[in-house]
This record gives sequence, structure tokens and C-alpha cells, in this order.
Amino acid sequence: MQPLARSALTWLLRLLGLAITMLAAAFAMFAALNLSPGDPASRLAGPRASALTVDAIRHQLGLDQPLSTRFWDWLTGLFHGDLGTSLTYRQSVSSLLGPRVADTLLLVGYAAVLIVVFGVGLGIWSALSRRTGTVVTAFTSVGLALPAFVAASALVALLSVKVHWFPALGGGGPSLADRLYHLTLPAVTLAIAWAAYLAQITRAAIREEAGREHVETARSRALPAARILRRHILRNAMIPISTAVGLTVGGLIAADVVVEQAFGLNGLGAALVAAVAQKDTPVVQAVGLLMVVVFIVVNAATDLLQAALDPRIRAVSSR
Repeated sequence: MQPLARSALTWLLRLLGLAITMLAAAFAMFAALNLSPGDPASRLAGPRASALTVDAIRHQLGLDQPLSTRFWDWLTGLFHGDLGTSLTYRQSVSSLLGPRVADTLLLVGYAAVLIVVFGVGLGIWSALSRRTGTVVTAFTSVGLALPAFVAASALVALLSVKVHWFPALGGGGPSLADRLYHLTLPAVTLAIAWAAYLAQITRAAIREEAGREHVETARSRALPAARILRRHILRNAMIPISTAVGLTVGGLIAADVVVEQAFGLNGLGAALVAAVAQKDTPVVQAVGLLMVVVFIVVNAATDLLQAALDPRIRAVSSR
């Protein structure tokens, strides 16, 4: 088989694997939600409704159908852009979640930038500077152990209530600058633990690469320190760092739930909490599916980045 055809077949198999993974994750999520305790029909009918009324609502919602039939109907609806109808608000899930997606993605993107900049920056700084290494390690250890709701309370008390630098609630006005200003405290809260984790991964990766034989050889040849750092240390260290970045960004959507509740943001996290409390299964399914898709896509992008950074991975993939 020619190399080009082999490469095309490899990418085709990868795409097929991604599709199977998404399908399996979607079914597992759908089954778990629909088999969990609680009956949406009973909640909609009210506590005084008769059994006939509850059965009629169950039939209207299709809840009396087998699980496989309901999943197939939901899956085929997805391909037509139909995420279902909210049981609580009686409107399409896509129109209900549409405005919230932008707010959540902006918050997650803001936090991701902070995580990469400060996580990688602190990790490099602590790995190259012996004086600051202990301080940064202590800081990252505290950041990893700090729960998001505790960090949110501390930041609001200090930066919002005491010094009035940032607002404590709300998503801001229509302009991007105002929205970023209002999202600063939520983004920092979301970024603290993940940035600490990334800083520790970066520090360990750089120190490991700095002790390699080829780096010592480069130093013995009196090459400039900046060139050694850029071409011999950072390039190889970016492989585990990129893996950590992928896991971090993929997990931000799930961690966003707590932060949105703490700061009163009207994003996907707040919609998910409300939908779970109200047993609004279509909304929970849509948000859960979005989380799964984002995580899988981010990890696939991470694999592509690693293949670009390491020729050995490209060689294995092309075989």
C-alpha cells in the first residue's frame, strides 16, 4: 500500500473510532438518564394527578416506548438538528440553550487562556529557577487542593467586596470587553486548580528533558542557553504538556457547573443544574452530549498536536 493511501486509511479509521466513541458515550449517557430514579411524567402531572393522567403524559412524551426506540428517535433527531423539547419550559432545547452556549464557551475559553499562560509559565519558571521553585511548588499545591467554591468565595470577598475591582455577579453587557471584565473572577476561579496542575506537569517535564544526554551534549558545545531551551528542552517537553492541556481544556466544561452557580451566570452549567433538579431530561441530555463531544474533540486535537511535535508518533501512525 502506498504511503499516501496508508495515511488516508489511518485517518479514516481514526474518524470512525471517534464516531463510535461518541455514539457509545451518547448511549451510555442516555441510558443512565432514562433509567435513573424519578418520573418526569409524574412531576409534570403534579402530586394530585390520577394514574390515567400520568400514563397519558408518559404516552405523549414517548416514555412508554422501549429504551432502544427512544434512543433511536433522539439520535435521528440530532442529525436533523432537533435536540428535543424542554419538559419544563415547553420550548425547543436548541433555542433554550443557544444563547447560553456563547456565554459558557467564552468563560471556558477565557479560563483556558489563563490556564495555559500561567500554568506553563509558572512551570517553566519553577523548573529553570532554583530560588523560586519551592515557592511555586507550594503555590501549586495549595491551588490543587483549593475547591472551586472556596476560591470563588475568597475572590469575591477580596476583589469584589473589599477593593471593588471586579463585579461579583452577572455576565456583563453586550460588548466583548465588558463581558470579559465581568467574567474575570469566574475565569480565575475556574483556572486556579487547573493552572496549578499544568504548572506541576510542565515543571516535571522540563526538568526531565533538561537532564537528557543530548541536552548535556548541547551544553558541552557551549550553545546559547536560549537555543538549548527552545530547541532541545521545550520542544520535547511539549508532548506531555500538550496532553495535560488537552485533558484540562476538555474538563473545563464539567468544572464550569460549580463556577456558574457561584457567580450567578446564565450558562450551560446553570441550565444543567436546573434541568437535573426539575428532571428535564431533554435538556440534561443535550448539555451532557455537548460535554462529551467537546472532550472527545479536544483530545483528538491533542493527538494531532502530538503527532506534529513528535516525528516518532507520525511514523507509528503511518504504518
